[in-house]
Amino acid sequence: MSESKVTASHLRRPAVIYVRQSTLAQVERNTESTMRQYDLAARAQALGWPRSAVAVIDEDLGVSGASAAGRSGFARLAAQVGLGQVGIVLSLECSRLARNNTDWYRLLDLAGMTDTLIADADGIYHPALFNDRLLLGMKGAMSEAELHILRARLDGGIRHKAARGELRRGLPVGLVWGEGDGEIVMHPDEAVTGVIAAIFDRFAVCGSVRGTWLWLRDQALKFPLQPGAYVRGSELIWTEPTYHAVHNVLTHPAYAGAYTFGRSRQEKRVSDDGVLRVRRRVLPQGEWEVLIKDHHPGFIDWDTYQANQHKIGQNIRPMAHQPGTGAVREGCALLQGLATCGTCGRKLAVYYDGEHKATPGYYCTGTGQLVEGRGTALEQWRRQVEQARYNAARAERLAPAALQPAWKPPASSKKATTPPLSSGAGR
Repeated sequence: MSESKVTASHLRRPAVIYVRQSTLAQVERNTESTMRQYDLAARAQALGWPRSAVAVIDEDLGVSGASAAGRSGFARLAAQVGLGQVGIVLSLECSRLARNNTDWYRLLDLAGMTDTLIADADGIYHPALFNDRLLLGMKGAMSEAELHILRARLDGGIRHKAARGELRRGLPVGLVWGEGDGEIVMHPDEAVTGVIAAIFDRFAVCGSVRGTWLWLRDQALKFPLQPGAYVRGSELIWTEPTYHAVHNVLTHPAYAGAYTFGRSRQEKRVSDDGVLRVRRRVLPQGEWEVLIKDHHPGFIDWDTYQANQHKIGQNIRPMAHQPGTGAVREGCALLQGLATCGTCGRKLAVYYDGEHKATPGYYCTGTGQLVEGRGTALEQWRRQVEQARYNAARAERLAPAALQPAWKPPASSKKATTPPLSSGAGR
């Protein structure tokens, strides 16, 4: 009988119940499982522990058991076991304690050295005994394998759906999911699509992400944010444009009508202080897992997107003592490539005048581009004004009745009086 393993030495130390669910959704929905774990207190009392000597560790509710990182409850349990302060550890099954052998065997080693029992729904085990440790090791391996199988199933389904271009994920602002499988359409608000189109038009003129961003700010144009990117028609937030937002628009392949998956990869490494660090590395285009061109309508075509990426890559400032991408031009003009226009900020072009073409001069080539950019900005301003009027009218229609005045003054404050009888009324 496994109950015979419980000795007086164990009963002098508290019994600890470890409660865990992998996700917050399981905590909300699988209430029966959580209740069964808390009910292990009754089993501890049946084994001889008084109710006052039964402690519950439930700090890890909603935390995965795949790693000890972020599981403060498991860390506290392991510390108490290592100090010899626990007589028995109870859980519904071994997977509640750990789903990886590194954490599992560390707990078994500590329990074996401090004479601590481990119990689950199948029985009571002493990790210091060979047969019990062998059985616990098999259970830990099965728990780890179960997690691997579940992940493989989910990951396989996700990748298979992404390969068809039907996996719904967050979309950049200006694009929303349609009704059909994998259908992506333009945002119904013309003010949103207008500012995205203006960014691409301006980049075609200036050829710089920073120049496009500064132009948006100079023109006082707002940029839309769409927190609910999965839902069509979700509320928009208009904010000041940031460099990151403009850079994301110009580099995201979805704006070129392409569906992509696996553009980044999660990498793990151990830092100098021995802590496991996780970072996400952006992959080059040749290593993307899924790339479906012409998947949906875009603001630009794929060839334009590729040309834009090449241009953005060439705009990176060279390192110190490294040559730039531009070639040294001929001529005696000392400020070529350095002087900029005070109106538009573009670099001034150089011309030479005089009989021997020896007198340098500077001129701006962006005059026509400024006029074109002004027209684009005016059109976007009109859209934003129209959007503001619509929002104001909508808010007025949806205003609750409580905000309306509940009392209206009478048309006249004078009391109604009976007209006097005429002098001939009694005749």
